[in-house]
Amino acid sequence: MSPETASLADRLARQIASGGPISVAHYISEANQHYYATRDPLGADGDFTTAPEISQMFGELVGLALADVWMRSGRRPETVYAELGPGRGTLAADALRAMERAALAPKVHLVETSPALRGRQLALLPHAVHHDSIDSLPETGPLLVVANEFFDALPVRQCIRVGDEWRERVVVSREAEGRFLAVPGYRRIESGLPPFAVDAPEGAILESPIVGAGIAYALAHRIARQGGAAIIIDYGHEGPALGDTLQAVKAHQFADPFTDPGEVDLTTHVDFNVLGNMARQAGLRVHGPVGQGDYLRQLGIDARADQLARTAPARTAEVEAARHRLTDAAEMGTLFKAMAWTHPDWADPAGFDRL
Repeated sequence: MSPETASLADRLARQIASGGPISVAHYISEANQHYYATRDPLGADGDFTTAPEISQMFGELVGLALADVWMRSGRRPETVYAELGPGRGTLAADALRAMERAALAPKVHLVETSPALRGRQLALLPHAVHHDSIDSLPETGPLLVVANEFFDALPVRQCIRVGDEWRERVVVSREAEGRFLAVPGYRRIESGLPPFAVDAPEGAILESPIVGAGIAYALAHRIARQGGAAIIIDYGHEGPALGDTLQAVKAHQFADPFTDPGEVDLTTHVDFNVLGNMARQAGLRVHGPVGQGDYLRQLGIDARADQLARTAPARTAEVEAARHRLTDAAEMGTLFKAMAWTHPDWADPAGFDRL
């Protein structure tokens, strides 16, 4: 294992040696907490690139979509812009600039735990207020919430089919091999399994986004109390599914999730059905999910790309490449999806008509 991860890997190995295997969810939590606390992972020199870093069009359209639903819902005062996992602050900066054109200047609150990323965000958004969790967000005024590639980085519980039963998937240490390994645990899972899992084949894996569901449920209840809307964009699926979606990325290449914990970005596919159900339980209206490509086209990305190309002809190829990457089915247009939640007294948001 690399020197940079020795302390984390050693701590996990010691924890496993003294207390037995740890859950996959615990492993993801420990690894990603270390990963995000110690670096800015974005951009060409980092490990991955998110949609806001590809083009200003992404954040602008998200901002205009929020401003539009705010205007059609009565221009409520004391509105708060709240972003979960805001990266470098690029999306927020682009969205707020677009909102300003609609005479919307919300207070800016960012839910971010990474010291490295907080510094990058304050460089763009010097008046932003940071929070460790959604619990301390303002309790008055409508919330306009954005969560782009936030839920995919949260821990999930994995269960695996062994014979005629389900067991929690756990992580053991293979120090001689310099890595960790996920194996079936001894704990039998007897409750909380969905009906479709009854006839699953041997070795099937079921992921449960327990942490994400809890955050979604709490956030939805805040919007139900205060009013507002949320836009969630991430990669994932609609409806229950079986399969191991845990993956790692380093230097823009796929890597082994169980080697060098804390040095690779760990993610899983988001279950939009779970997110929607959490919002419905809180009394919100749920819109989507729709593919990111369809969503951005309905919000006007084609017209915005044409406008940018006319304004700066030398950037035409760059703008077109960004539009293609954000919307094409073979790029981010289908795997990435958008969902919105709105308070029942608020207007329907743009972008969610099925094409």
